[in-house]
Amino acid sequence: MKFDRITIDPNVCTGTPCIRGLRFPVSRLLGLLASGETKETILKAYPYLEAGDIDEALRFAAFLAEEETVELSQ
Repeated sequence: MKFDRITIDPNVCTGTPCIRGLRFPVSRLLGLLASGETKETILKAYPYLEAGDIDEALRFAAFLAEEETVELSQ
């Protein structure tokens, strides 16, 4: 799967996946969504982000979730 809006650069946020080379980690965006922020609220608060950035961050998270095997304790 190809991600055009997710960049990984060792010189930007120590290689953490970021949005379009910005110093805005994908994890921060996903955390905002997970805490209940809406796409509209995020785009208003961070005007340099685009709707496509949010969509691709979600696709990236889904891609990573498919690759990970996590053992849950019961």
